[in-house]
Amino acid sequence: MVGRRSDTKERIQQIALELFAERGYDKTTLQEVATRLGITRPALYYHFKTKEDILNGVAADLVASVDELTRWAHAQPRTSAARREILDRLVELFKDRWLPLMRFSQVNQAAMRDLPIGAEMRQKMLALLTVLDDPDADLERRFEARIAVVTVMIANVPELFDDIPADRRADIAMRVATGLAG
Repeated sequence: MVGRRSDTKERIQQIALELFAERGYDKTTLQEVATRLGITRPALYYHFKTKEDILNGVAADLVASVDELTRWAHAQPRTSAARREILDRLVELFKDRWLPLMRFSQVNQAAMRDLPIGAEMRQKMLALLTVLDDPDADLERRFEARIAVVTVMIANVPELFDDIPADRRADIAMRVATGLAG
C-alpha cells in the first residue's frame, strides 16, 4: 500500500511539472493536474494541498540528491577516474527524473525566484558546480572544472540542442566535460 501511495505522489509530481512547464506555474490549476491524471480533485488533495506543496516535494528530492552527490564528490580523490565517475553520477542525477524540474525552472523563473524553495535550489545548484573543483588547482583549471559541470547540465536541456539526437548529445557533452575536467 505504501509503495502505491508513493507511486501516485511521484506521478502527480511528474504531471504537475509537465503542466507547469507547458502552461506556467501561475496559470496551472490543481484541477488541471487532477484532470490530466484522471483522478478527482479530492484524490489529489489527499496527497498535496497546494501547487507549492507539489513543487516543494519535487525540489526537496532534488536538493537531497544534490547534497548527497556533492558530499560524495568532495570526498573523492582528485584523479581523472574520480572526475569521470563524478560526471557519470551527475549525468544520472539529471537524467529523466530531474529533467522536468529543470524545464520547469527554466520556464518559470519568476515563480522560482518568489518561492522559498527556489532560493534553496539555486544555492544547491551553485554548490553542485564545485563538485570537480580542486582547491589546489590554478584558477583556470577551477574555471574549467565548473564549466564541465555546466556542460553536463545544459546537455539535458533538449531545446538548446534540438538538432542533435539525445543519445549523441549526452556522449558529446560527456566528451567535452571530460576534456575540460582533465
